[in-house]
Amino acid sequence: MLRTMTVVVGLSLAATAVGGEQPRVKLETSQGDIVIELFDQRAPKTVENFLAYVDAGFYDGTLFHRVIPGFMIQGGGYTSDYRRKETRAPIPNESDNGLENQRGTVAMARTSSPDSATSQFFINVADNGNLDYRDGRWGYAVFGQVVKGMSVVDAIVSVPTGPAGPFRQDAPREPVLIKKAVRVGDD
Repeated sequence: MLRTMTVVVGLSLAATAVGGEQPRVKLETSQGDIVIELFDQRAPKTVENFLAYVDAGFYDGTLFHRVIPGFMIQGGGYTSDYRRKETRAPIPNESDNGLENQRGTVAMARTSSPDSATSQFFINVADNGNLDYRDGRWGYAVFGQVVKGMSVVDAIVSVPTGPAGPFRQDAPREPVLIKKAVRVGDD
């Protein structure tokens, strides 16, 4: 019995995407390509929102503007010259979907207000359980997972950082661009 429970827990994210039916997005970055599988059954509003931005070309030419080793890389809101992009209305927080902020997962960035996520997202480079929904405390909604290109994520989180644009710290000294974001199949 204990062995079975261990297997089930270990497969919680993978089980969400059985059969390759989940949508995928490729982020073509200045460091290489990252492919993300989206969990539209577990975070439907978040995935719909993210895909609307992808389909509109919103992420093309934006930066990974916040890079923190041992934590995450964040992008999806600023142009290459650090101008904040105009976004659509915020979406409801779906962090109570049972998915955890584990290494390689993708989650929505937000302010201190739980329902404030718009376009910005982050990729966890470590297990960040402190960001999960717990006991009625809103977390950061996981809605996807890197399925290809985690080495690119690791390269991005390793770039030197400092002040840039409106940020006093944690911005890459050399811009890391999302050149293009596109839907892809199970390649």
